[in-house]
Amino acid sequence: MTVHRLSRDEDGFAAIEVAILTPALLLMFALVVVAGRVMVAANAAGAVSGPAARSASLALTPGAAQGAAAARAARTLAAQHLICVGGPQVSVDTSAWTGHPGVVRVTITCQVRLSDVGAPGLPGTRTITSTAISPVDPWRTQP
Repeated sequence: MTVHRLSRDEDGFAAIEVAILTPALLLMFALVVVAGRVMVAANAAGAVSGPAARSASLALTPGAAQGAAAARAARTLAAQHLICVGGPQVSVDTSAWTGHPGVVRVTITCQVRLSDVGAPGLPGTRTITSTAISPVDPWRTQP
């Protein structure tokens, strides 16, 4: 059995390699966490805008559509555990409410916090926007 001994010239190189590679690996891990957080937020915003637009299209008046979309967006975001800095911004466009077919457009804007990841140089928040269009239901009860 042969025993291999390190020569004195190789003493401490493993510690130096670890000291050099650790910050780079931690930065890569932080970037993966940030990318994951942004993707989850984008998917959640997309999943929120569709139901919010559908709720707005079922409202009886354009004024009620804003409240219906905002309430549905808040419930859906809470169910998906997505926290928007300052709350979600819900924009409802009812300019094409009347017509054949009438449509309603809902845009959800959410600012996701990134600064708590702890990687240097990251912005504080990232803005995610999603838009959905839904036809106004012609069979809803008319006002």
